[in-house]
Amino acid sequence: MTDESTFQLRDQVDETSLGYMLNLAAPMVVTTVSFTIMQFVDRFMVSRLGTNALAAILPAGFVSFLPGGFAIGALASLNTFVSQSLGRGEREKCANYYWQATYMGLAYFVVVVAVMWPAAPWIFKMMGQPPAVIEMEVIYLRIMLYAHILAVINWSSSQFFMGIHRPIITMCASLVGQVVNIAANYILIFGKLGAPAMGIAGAGWGTFIGIGVGAGINMAAFLSRGMNATYGSRRTLSIDFGKMYDLLKVGLPAGFGLMVDVAFWGVILVGLVGRFGTEALAATSAVLAFTSLSVMPVVGIGTALTATVGKTIGQGRKDLALRQTSVCLRVSLVYMGLVGICFLVFRNGLMAFWTTDPAQDKAVIEAGANILICAAVYQVFHAARTIYGGSLRGAGDTVWLAVVSAVGAVVILWLGGAIIAELLPSLGALGPWMAGTLSVIAVVLANRWRFKSKRWMDIDLFKHRPIGAMMRDGAAIE
Repeated sequence: MTDESTFQLRDQVDETSLGYMLNLAAPMVVTTVSFTIMQFVDRFMVSRLGTNALAAILPAGFVSFLPGGFAIGALASLNTFVSQSLGRGEREKCANYYWQATYMGLAYFVVVVAVMWPAAPWIFKMMGQPPAVIEMEVIYLRIMLYAHILAVINWSSSQFFMGIHRPIITMCASLVGQVVNIAANYILIFGKLGAPAMGIAGAGWGTFIGIGVGAGINMAAFLSRGMNATYGSRRTLSIDFGKMYDLLKVGLPAGFGLMVDVAFWGVILVGLVGRFGTEALAATSAVLAFTSLSVMPVVGIGTALTATVGKTIGQGRKDLALRQTSVCLRVSLVYMGLVGICFLVFRNGLMAFWTTDPAQDKAVIEAGANILICAAVYQVFHAARTIYGGSLRGAGDTVWLAVVSAVGAVVILWLGGAIIAELLPSLGALGPWMAGTLSVIAVVLANRWRFKSKRWMDIDLFKHRPIGAMMRDGAAIE
């Protein structure tokens, strides 16, 4: 089936129906869940190396995601522009936006590696990490910085294929890359098949290899004959500073927002928890592994929502965005509500999963079980935050998302968490987690108000570059 006939069929279905949204979201859900499962397995393998290794991989991962989260958030604007260009019928612009995002991402990470590689030991010392884990954190961080250079291709491809409503391509590339990653991790961490046992470094290099495989598949698909015929993927390599400006205008706030949402939020939390010892840090690492996995289906739905909202806005049908958001929100709240119940009921068994000796690691299990109560409480709020964020991002309302995220992370989590840790040290790691829960709740309430106000409907990303007639499925709409 050609892309043209696919678009015509899509116009005959109800784009606000649950079936349509789930059909579009399903590949992204598989992609995000499989990626998190890969990280989950990585962390589980590393946990076999001992408590120090488990405590080291989380802070190193969050620090590497500070620049990574900024880039992912900035590149998420590619989904917005590609989907809106698709709705306007300007298909070659979709591919050209892809190249601009990729060029900027590669240049950015060359600079990031040059700056952060030598600064790695200082970063973890400033975070107040236990000396026993700093060496392992530095090793893992440096390898992940190299991996991010290749990951730019995967991030750009994911947003492009989602924007043109072909997420199954990214799903296939991700699944292959993640299988390779897990296999490489097993071989390199534990020294199998004649390879040296590299420990935590093996986890880093396994991830590097898996990301490289996925990047190769994504680029091959983007440059394929069919993509080139429909979108001009081989004909649109020229640098376009106007499109770079478009992407940065929307993407920089989005990048800052995601960096604060995930990486900065995590670094603050880890920094606050780290003062209570390695056991508290290991418990936090384990809980975040569960919460990262639980939210990924909603992240997939939110990414699909960004694409559908962007397309409907590009077509001038903003009213559909309200109904699409409502459908996604209901599904996500039901799912995350069930997850929260599971966290609450099975919290002790979930924490015991991470230990090789439950009796010896009793402190880790107890701390993690208490933290899982907080995680259970904020699951539904995290779902709403992700869905409202996906919808507002599709409209290009990224400045609002960035400001609200920053206030939630800095004022509520950082300052509030520090005050709780100082005044109520008996709460241990649970204190900062309580502040984190309040941060999530506050942000979702603000984003819900913004969405209900409909102010995002006034945003016009293409107002500085009008076209004479909008295009839809190749035909002009007067």
